[in-house]
Amino acid sequence: MESHQIIQHNILYSCSYQKEQSSEQFLPEHSLGITLSGEAEYFTNEGSYIVKPGTIGLMRRNQLVKKYKKPSLGGEPFKMIGVFFDQKTLRQYAAENDIDEQQPYQGRSVIQLTGNPVIKGFFDSLIPYESHPEKLSLKMCGLKTREALELLLQIDHSFKNFLFDFREPYKMDLENFMQRNYQYNVSIGTFAKLTGRSLSTFKREFAKIFDATPEKWVQRKRLEMAHYLIAQKKKRPIEVYLEVGFENLSHFSFAFKKHYGFAPSEVGG
Repeated sequence: MESHQIIQHNILYSCSYQKEQSSEQFLPEHSLGITLSGEAEYFTNEGSYIVKPGTIGLMRRNQLVKKYKKPSLGGEPFKMIGVFFDQKTLRQYAAENDIDEQQPYQGRSVIQLTGNPVIKGFFDSLIPYESHPEKLSLKMCGLKTREALELLLQIDHSFKNFLFDFREPYKMDLENFMQRNYQYNVSIGTFAKLTGRSLSTFKREFAKIFDATPEKWVQRKRLEMAHYLIAQKKKRPIEVYLEVGFENLSHFSFAFKKHYGFAPSEVGG
């Protein structure tokens, strides 16, 4: 059977039958999600998280995430439902409910809500729409999104700070950020945004620090990490190309051979 995704406005239904699948993403908006079946492991700068059926999590916007998902041992696919809270909706909700401007959020970027019966009930109400996505009109999605916000604020008043801090990423140490995040397969524009810079400023400051363009430096760092993992950790090329930030094995093999002069399969111990 084939994998599929259904996106109705800001509500996502995802189903994967692949034996194992990896994806990397930049989360531009807050999201609330539940795993229905299968298993996955999420990696962020705060650590890794195992998600199994019933796991519910609230994830903060402007995050880099690696995700490895796979079906269960019984052959059930990896399935999840996610609701995304865009900034326009949150600002409208804040204005309608007299929510003041919040202080900069300082808490964790991933919050576990597994076992909460109210949030579980909310997602139960969304399950039937997977078979009838046309019923999830823009108005209905708006109502369900506001319902989720109401429930979150009832559960924990501190979620107000999590959800309604509208500040964009502040300007941070570019060199330290890139050394920690080059393996995430996202655009240079996303790296610029996350360091609190315009794209032109990011490229200019990057060149001063690293004496190279972001594109060339990122690829070199990924290839060096791949070489280390293959030569020293005895991993196979097929095991490392996603880990270091390449989209597919053929592109990784081509870039590796061009850089080192030999294929990744020819790396000696």
